[in-house]
Amino acid sequence: MIRIVLADDERMVRTALRVILDAEPDLEVAGEAATGAEAVSVVREVRPDVVLMDVRMPEVDGIRATERILASVPEPRPRIVVVTTFENDSYVYDALRAGAAGFLLKRAAAEDLVGAVRLVSRSDSLLYPAALRGLAAAYAPRRPAAAPPWVARLTEREAEVLRLMATGLTNAEIARRMGVGPATAKTHVAAVLAKTGARDRTQAVIAAYESGFITSAGSPR
Repeated sequence: MIRIVLADDERMVRTALRVILDAEPDLEVAGEAATGAEAVSVVREVRPDVVLMDVRMPEVDGIRATERILASVPEPRPRIVVVTTFENDSYVYDALRAGAAGFLLKRAAAEDLVGAVRLVSRSDSLLYPAALRGLAAAYAPRRPAAAPPWVARLTEREAEVLRLMATGLTNAEIARRMGVGPATAKTHVAAVLAKTGARDRTQAVIAAYESGFITSAGSPR
C-alpha cells in the first residue's frame, strides 16, 4: 500500500485528490495539511511514502516545507511531488532544487495523478524534459565560468547516462538505449548521483543544467 499525504490550502482540492486516490486499491491517503507547517508535522507523524505538495500555501510555503521534511524526517524519506497551477513558475523550480522528485499540474487527468504517485513511490522521478529545460532557462543561476569538479569525474558512459536522464528516460529505457542490462544501467545512474552529489534523478538533472553540462537548449556543452 502506498501511503500519501495531501498538502494544499484549498479543502476542495484536497477532497478531490482524496476521492481519486482512495479509489485505487494500492493507494491510501494517510493525512492532510492546509499549510506548509502542518505538512511537516503530519509527515513526521504518519511517515507517508509520497507527499503531494502545493507550492503556494500560507505560513510556510511548499518550498520551505519540502526542505524541512527532507532535512528532518529520517530514512526512508517520502517522495515529494509539487502540485502547481502553472508549470513555468519559479516556485516549481525552487521546489525541485529543494528536493522535490517532480511536479504535477493541478489540471492533470486522474490517471496521470495516480500514475505519478505510483511512479515516484518506486524512487523514479517525475520529469517533463521540455518543461524542466524551460524552467532551467528561466530560473537557474548564472552558469559558472568553470565547470564543477564532478563534470570531469564522469566517465563517458556516465556522461551519456546523465544526458539520457535529462530526456526523462527510466533506467529500463536507458538500458535499452545503451544496449546494456538493467543492472548495469542502474549502476551507472547510481554513480551519476554519487558524483553529482544528487539525492535523486531530478537533482542530478538540475545539477547538469546549472553546471552548464547540459544547456537549456537541451544539448551537452
